Amino acid sequence: MYLTAPATRPTGTRDADGTAVASFILGLLGLLVLNLVLGPIAVVLAAVALWRGTNRRGRAWLGLGLGLADLVVLAAFMQADHTVSWNF
Repeated sequence: MYLTAPATRPTGTRDADGTAVASFILGLLGLLVLNLVLGPIAVVLAAVALWRGTNRRGRAWLGLGLGLADLVVLAAFMQADHTVSWNF
């Protein structure tokens, strides 16, 4: 009896798909809170997912766009009161 794991485990695409979804969720969440932190993380995760060849390319592109939108929203609110924080 042999108790060995399979030689290869096809996780590359699945990991990239998870990265694309994480990018989308963090970008969406970053529009509401912590956009200084979550925006760049969403951009990096989206770029990694696209580089790895995810099957969820649309989700990765949305994560990239939302991450950039986080930074644009932060810049717009920073212009209004000249601080890094913002509120409604």
